[in-house]
Amino acid sequence: MASNQTCRNLIEGLRTSCNNMVSRIMRLPYNILEEISRFIGGETTARSNPSYLDPQENIDIIPEEWYFLNVFEQKYGESHPFFYPKRLMEVLKIAKKESKFVFVYLHAPDHPLTSLFCRETLCSELAAQFLDANFVSWGAVASRGEGLDLTRMLRVSSFPFCAVLALPVEKAIVVLQQVEGTVSPEALVEILQRTLEEQGAAFRLSIVEEEEMIRANRELREEQDKSYLAALQKDKEKEEFLSASKSSRKSNDEKLPRKPVQKHSPLILKEDSKKTARPKEASKETQKENTTLRKRHPYTRILIRFPNGTKKEQKFLSTDTIRSIYKYIDSLDIPGVGSYQLIWNFPRKVYGHEQLDMTLGEAGLHPNAALFMELIS
Repeated sequence: MASNQTCRNLIEGLRTSCNNMVSRIMRLPYNILEEISRFIGGETTARSNPSYLDPQENIDIIPEEWYFLNVFEQKYGESHPFFYPKRLMEVLKIAKKESKFVFVYLHAPDHPLTSLFCRETLCSELAAQFLDANFVSWGAVASRGEGLDLTRMLRVSSFPFCAVLALPVEKAIVVLQQVEGTVSPEALVEILQRTLEEQGAAFRLSIVEEEEMIRANRELREEQDKSYLAALQKDKEKEEFLSASKSSRKSNDEKLPRKPVQKHSPLILKEDSKKTARPKEASKETQKENTTLRKRHPYTRILIRFPNGTKKEQKFLSTDTIRSIYKYIDSLDIPGVGSYQLIWNFPRKVYGHEQLDMTLGEAGLHPNAALFMELIS
């Protein structure tokens, strides 16, 4: 009996405590109770509805680089080529470092053919493995950010849209291939394989050319700095020699017995002083003229690659014409060379007879360039 009474007392105490807590809650301001209710209801809704992380509803909290992947994977899953979540220029630099091209996919979610292309071609095992092995892939939504900029730049007229880009030299993006509309995985791989075969060798060669240009620029700057320092040292030695000669002459004059000073002696001393200063002034004027001449007519280094694989480098003035390069090659008397033309290989540009009178500066070959001699049959 005592035990039953103890249980009743305990239950009564708990009931009283709960009633007190409810009464305290009811005394809270109505707006606070409303916020608590909204929080509890919102949490329940979020847990029961998996779409609460929809990027369309949380657009501000998704970084731009990750937006495409969120949109794409939400609908098509995670089985797809590896798309780098970075800015396009960063991806181009990564690809250049790895001697690869960039595969670009511009995603138009609302286009009627997009779903078919993504599920059957882009997410296929054949396409995904080929792209991961041979390209650096990048994707973007065509209606926003960099995707919209690229859509306008490439003047995209239909979707689905893919392209192959490269960054050979001087941060100039080159479009090597474009694919518009739906294609099968086999057709896409065939197009990309052909692009690799046709453009891969030229691209790698352009990288070598760029490295050679950087090396030539560095050597030219080192040579110019060396010449400048040598000229400064020469002027310094000349000044020291003149200063030592002047001090020696002064010391000898002090040792000689003094003669009566004539009235015109100050004028003579002044003239002698002017004569002594002339070599220094002349040296500065000559150095200034040489510097001005170098600025007016800077040198251009041209690296010429011959059909047999040999290379020669020659200096020209930026005001020299394309004809000067042809004359230089003709003066070498290379055996077996008939008609030829000079080529800048990537992107391909021909410097033939129509460009003979263009200066090297006008032709875009200054301060240095690498040209190929292409034989004309």
